[in-house]
Amino acid sequence: MEVFYQSGIAFLRSLQALGHGLVLPMKAITFLGSEEFFLLVLPALYWCIDATLGFRVALILLIGNSLNGALKLAFHAPRPYWVSSLVKAFAAETSFGAPSGHAQIATGVWGMIAATVRRTWVLIVCLSLIFLIGFSRLYLGVHFPHDVIFGWLFGAMTLGLVLLFWKPVANHLAGQSLGNLLLIALGISFVMILIELVPYLWLRVNFSLPQSWVDQAIAAGAGDRVPQPVTLDGAWSNAGAFFGLMAGFIWFYRRGGIDVQGTWGIRLARYLVGLVGVLLLWRGLSFLFALLALNELLFFLLRFVRYALTGFWISAGAPLLFVRLKWMKEREDFVDESGQRIRK
Repeated sequence: MEVFYQSGIAFLRSLQALGHGLVLPMKAITFLGSEEFFLLVLPALYWCIDATLGFRVALILLIGNSLNGALKLAFHAPRPYWVSSLVKAFAAETSFGAPSGHAQIATGVWGMIAATVRRTWVLIVCLSLIFLIGFSRLYLGVHFPHDVIFGWLFGAMTLGLVLLFWKPVANHLAGQSLGNLLLIALGISFVMILIELVPYLWLRVNFSLPQSWVDQAIAAGAGDRVPQPVTLDGAWSNAGAFFGLMAGFIWFYRRGGIDVQGTWGIRLARYLVGLVGVLLLWRGLSFLFALLALNELLFFLLRFVRYALTGFWISAGAPLLFVRLKWMKEREDFVDESGQRIRK
């Protein structure tokens, strides 16, 4: 790996030699592959543009996040500025470096949008964003080239598998009862925790974070975002969000689903009001639960609950509110226990 590190550092130095003028543009581009950006975009897709597309984006986002967290722990590789004073830290991260989460998630999410919309111009835009997001991570000094390449590969593999098995899995689940579907969603959320728990426990026993990584990160300008890569925070977040989103989607789908049609004024009202709910649950509960988390297990359980409630709000809570406010209509049919659509 030393060869990859040294050649990667040389490549990053050549990129950063382009000057500080690209820092802000690169940070703006990297934001387009961040969880915070998708937290803003996902509700807009689901409530205002295309509920099916929003659901697919949410699914690939959470699956990709979960796999990336597990892979990062399994590889436990450093970031460039942790190991070399020659690389400037124009941005700072606390997790391990390989594979790049931004590159992997961008490939999955923007790839899913391109595969669902199927327009040439959309494909060009999405491919450009996937490349630019990966490139921005290199310029900012937070990833080696092989981290980004691995991220693109794992993201493409995840997207391909989701698209390949989407119809057969959907057809199989259509015949399940509401209770069974909720149990399946809960079981998958536990698996999402487990795939990160295994490498996490191994690292707790067999790995010690090199102090040189911490010292180098501080010297590079990481500030208070020093390396803290051995954590399960992301696992509980992804699992909770997955269960909440799936539970809400399953429940509302059995009611018939939602019709996102409406004037742009109504759609904007949905987004703004719904986003207030997202922020109250996602950020507001964070402060409240921090006071209640008396030990590590309770902290993780409350984190699961917080993200589950946020996910449920996006997929069911907010749409139900919009229906009550007459800002949104439910579909004129519903899905019975056998999976058949019946007109109301």
